[in-house]
Amino acid sequence: MTTSPPPVRREELVEQLHGHAVADPYRWLERPAGDPEVRAFVTAQNAASAEHLATLPARDPFRARLRALWGHPRRGVPWRRGGWWFQRHNDGRQDQDVLWAAPVGDVAADVPPARAWRPLVDPNTWTADGTASLTGAVATHAGDRVAIGRSDAGSDWVTWSVVETATGRFHDDEVRWSKFGDAAWLPDGSAFVYTAYDPPEEGHEHAAAVRDQRLRLHRLGTPQGDDPVVHARPDQPEWGFFPEVSHDGRWLLLTVHRGTDPTTRVHVAPITDGTIGEIVPLLDEGDARYTPLGVLDGELVVVTDAGAPLGRVLAVDLADPARRRELVAEAPDRLEGAELLGAAGPDDPGWLVCRRLHHATARLDVHDPRSGAHADTLPLPGAVTVVAAAGGRHDHVLHLAVESFDRPVRIQRAVPADGSVTPVEDDRRDPDADDVVVEQVLVRHADVAVPLFVLHRPEVTPDGARPTVLWGYGGFDIPVTPTFRPAWRAWVDAGGVLAVACLRGGGEYGRTWHDDGRLANKQHVFDDALACAAWLTGRRRDRVTAEARTAGTDPDAVWSAPRHLGIEGRSNGGLLVGACITQEPDAFASAVPEVGVLDAIRFHRFTIGWAWTSDFGDPEDADDLAVLLRYSPYHRVRDGVAYPATLVTTGDTDDRVVPAHSYKFASALQRAQAGDTPILLRIDTSAGHGAGKPVHKLVEERADVLAFHAAHLGLRVTS
Repeated sequence: MTTSPPPVRREELVEQLHGHAVADPYRWLERPAGDPEVRAFVTAQNAASAEHLATLPARDPFRARLRALWGHPRRGVPWRRGGWWFQRHNDGRQDQDVLWAAPVGDVAADVPPARAWRPLVDPNTWTADGTASLTGAVATHAGDRVAIGRSDAGSDWVTWSVVETATGRFHDDEVRWSKFGDAAWLPDGSAFVYTAYDPPEEGHEHAAAVRDQRLRLHRLGTPQGDDPVVHARPDQPEWGFFPEVSHDGRWLLLTVHRGTDPTTRVHVAPITDGTIGEIVPLLDEGDARYTPLGVLDGELVVVTDAGAPLGRVLAVDLADPARRRELVAEAPDRLEGAELLGAAGPDDPGWLVCRRLHHATARLDVHDPRSGAHADTLPLPGAVTVVAAAGGRHDHVLHLAVESFDRPVRIQRAVPADGSVTPVEDDRRDPDADDVVVEQVLVRHADVAVPLFVLHRPEVTPDGARPTVLWGYGGFDIPVTPTFRPAWRAWVDAGGVLAVACLRGGGEYGRTWHDDGRLANKQHVFDDALACAAWLTGRRRDRVTAEARTAGTDPDAVWSAPRHLGIEGRSNGGLLVGACITQEPDAFASAVPEVGVLDAIRFHRFTIGWAWTSDFGDPEDADDLAVLLRYSPYHRVRDGVAYPATLVTTGDTDDRVVPAHSYKFASALQRAQAGDTPILLRIDTSAGHGAGKPVHKLVEERADVLAFHAAHLGLRVTS
């Protein structure tokens, strides 16, 4: 017998918002983490969830398997600046990745041998519990020093410091209260620009709304208080700036964004003798997304969806931005991004490598960077995701980090000159990779086709009763593509089925697909997920069908049943889970909304929440509020409903989606639950939204989540 969470105090709080009576009985849980009553709530909830989770028989086997899956050595994509190479390493036992460096060898394009590398910055030494992480590493043009970004306890706040590459010596410089941006060095390496906010009020670091971002310049050896403001737009308090300096050091390029709005602007300034000139608009229409790739022959090369929902590449005259020419036209597959490689001088032809998505899997096309002519398609090792690509204007090789559902990240060396793609290191195949079958179907409903990946062991076949977890996101133009996640692999290894959905609102098919799942269309995201659930369980076959995308896939298969189907998602995906179980609670037997946006009426009042109005709408607007009230999970909870077993997870220092979302939703579900399955709240301490979480915490969290699904979906797991 497990302990149920104690009843949570309710307040009779009802507000009149644009003619709607909106109840918010648990608003007191929005108080700061240090509030005594909130602390007592967290303690009681964690005690109840810990006691229940400790009884789950699959917890220890999953914990052991996850340790093994995370326990292999891994490396990030290598990148070069001047005379140095950089790469993130992890020996498989470290909580945080370590930044390594190596001098450039005789052949600049070749990654140095293992003996040449040495650790430069090890965040595992920063704290005893491993909760401080390396969230930024920006080298000078010469590579001789690196600006290091540090975050603590999963926070989005970043503190910048500077390390000398050759010696590992840290300067005394410390730049605090940076967020949602990056650093960029001036050409001579004497100073860097960075994004900054005013320091928050003490005690409100993880909840206060942030606006009025400014771009400041920090010169080495000077106090942060002397850093001048390079650029600010007080007339646009919601604008943010992403800085970069062109390869030749002549231009500061600013990508201007408003939160998560799908449109951006580009502003530029000349750099002369280490001085930044006037910053002026170049692409300022605010009509599309513009992503700078670099400056070539007096033109700025950008990826954009202006006039092309699936994306294209333009060259814009820096002297006369009205003069624009199309380099690469829109194609049937979504243009996710591109790299401008080489072309550093008139005698250097260079290449433009375009990353496309074909039904959510990667494709690389090579074009001439000046004419845009298609030159080649680079061979990738199967159905993969290009996680990262590194190569600059002084490089003629592109290094790729690729992964797939069945294999972790491996590093590839792409040479556009000869069309080759080869492993950087020994690329021995994971002996267990053949134990994972990856199928893809297009789930059709309401005149839309939703890609759905289905992962399982070869001997696991559709019998209508397979324990299955449906995972989704569906928002912010973010594509869901083949990705190796230890928890996913552990679930499949144990005999479970994993279904990964590419829902509207994401980035799989460009601007139109995104628009069809945001604002007034947000319900389409939940409809897509519920249609995938219906196909997996054989329900609503008169309205939900499928088309096979992989050989041997049976589009008429019935994999599971509602009593064996779970649903899981993080952040915007947590909203997805909350919306689905409050709209169709009988479609699922387990649910795990993680760090979710669960109060869709007050999300905009905390930290960076206001920025999400591009996808959710503005609760202060009457029309948007009416839409939000139709799906806001916290407000759709109804007394007397049998909800699926639900494990709500969050972090106590999450300053992206504040934990009050999860606190309030879990409290409402616990009170309303009419079924006999548990509603639990798991609050990770010294943990934020997810980035930078140490491996030991990840192992414990994922083991709890997997064991919870297994217990309530009927998956028997043995050691």
